[in-house]
Amino acid sequence: MSASVRVPTILRTYTDDASEVSAEGTTLAEVIDDLEANYPGIRARILDDAGKVRRFVNVYVGDEDVRFEKGLQTDVADGAQISIIPAVAGGC
Repeated sequence: MSASVRVPTILRTYTDDASEVSAEGTTLAEVIDDLEANYPGIRARILDDAGKVRRFVNVYVGDEDVRFEKGLQTDVADGAQISIIPAVAGGC
């Protein structure tokens, strides 16, 4: 299954500045593995040392936050849109 992955600006150094890339997989874990195979180093920016989505990174498959689904085992349908969104802090 092929999915479209939206890449945040901070991770575009891994994707040759591409804001969107394609990746293969039937689960989010497989998609991240495919991203790593094609864009070495990106996995470590999405997953922590325990292999879980980093605390300050949100990942959506379609409109669903994977933390409230099956995490890395969330199903990815053919043509799905995956968004990687780093948390942003700030204020006055």
